[in-house]
Amino acid sequence: MTLDHPVVSSMLPVVLLIAIGFAAGRLRLIRGEAVRDLSNLVFLVLVQALLFRTMATAHLERLDLRSVALYYIVAGAMFFALLFIQGLNSRSAVVALAAIFSNTLMIGVPLVQLAYGQAGLVHLFTLISMHALVLLTLATIVIELLVAREQAANGQQGHRPIAATVARAVKNAILHPVPLPIIAGFLYSLTGLGLHPVVERPLKLLGDAFGPVALVLVGVTLAQTAIGPHLRGATGISLLKCVVHPLLMALAGWALGFGGLALSVMVVAAALPVGANVFLFSQRYHKAEELVTASVAVSTAVAVVTVSITMALLARWNPLGG
Repeated sequence: MTLDHPVVSSMLPVVLLIAIGFAAGRLRLIRGEAVRDLSNLVFLVLVQALLFRTMATAHLERLDLRSVALYYIVAGAMFFALLFIQGLNSRSAVVALAAIFSNTLMIGVPLVQLAYGQAGLVHLFTLISMHALVLLTLATIVIELLVAREQAANGQQGHRPIAATVARAVKNAILHPVPLPIIAGFLYSLTGLGLHPVVERPLKLLGDAFGPVALVLVGVTLAQTAIGPHLRGATGISLLKCVVHPLLMALAGWALGFGGLALSVMVVAAALPVGANVFLFSQRYHKAEELVTASVAVSTAVAVVTVSITMALLARWNPLGG
């Protein structure tokens, strides 16, 4: 496999960014005390700009939702299955999110562009335009509900009625750094006004900084994390993300008669490694932080092999003209 291979050329920048962050952490160029501030910068500033701009400039009425609907059904089913298997708690929700949330932007875009061209990107951008809206909003609501239940069980909320607990959790999920800019951007897109370049350009610059800064932050955190104790768990999450997720997507697609380029792009998207947004979620809720950090790194390494195999199998069993 050469450096020109689509998988390698897409994964290598991600690996290098994590490695740069790891070196910066080990050399104490970025100290442990600064990690929380950097996490807040990424989660409360850069992600806000990325999500709002994406939704505000998306032409939702032009999107072919048929090709992505099944993707979210499969991802949602897998999320809840893992949540119930592991136990209904906020930590399990973060781990389940790691098993279904792909790095569609940093790795997916260049990979699909190199492998399938502009036609493939159309399908991927349809998926990306709703990726955060569907999966992150779903995860936020579930995690907030579970956190509320855990706080009630620990006596931190007194004897609040269940309806009030649910209402408070849903309110927290909506007034949250992830769903709020998505909803705001979607509502703004309905006006049809578009974004003036004076506003759009700084939002784009901030949004473009999200991926690199988040991955460097993963590396910094990795430098302060003992991977050994989490290697088994991270490997398990990586196999769920890079093997089980695309397998379920492929089986569901073929069972329902999907085929050709649309199915190939969806399966490849499912095969991508864990996205940095899950790392930020774990930081935000202080749940499984070290495990998720290790999973981002391990899944990226695993995906070099598994995505290559996935694409080779797709080329054989799912001709793009199908």
